[in-house]
Amino acid sequence: MKDTNDAYHHAQRAIADLKAAVHFVLMNEPNGLTNAQVGRILGIYGGHVGHEGHISRTLLAMLEGEGAAEQDSQSKRWQIKDHAADQQ
Repeated sequence: MKDTNDAYHHAQRAIADLKAAVHFVLMNEPNGLTNAQVGRILGIYGGHVGHEGHISRTLLAMLEGEGAAEQDSQSKRWQIKDHAADQQ
């Protein structure tokens, strides 16, 4: 069971590192980026035919769920959520 617990903690650290990388990329692109752009910048856009981009899209959805990122419904570009705008 210890091996499984170690694997779990390793996976959680890896997810946290990936989310931090996505956050960093979005912070440095004020006009936002598409899922494909985020994935390609980080080298994680691959996948099997018809399923490209699932890794970066999942990470973006996690950040969205945490209130850290948002997607513009028209442009489909992702950016860091502006919490100051929420308070106005």
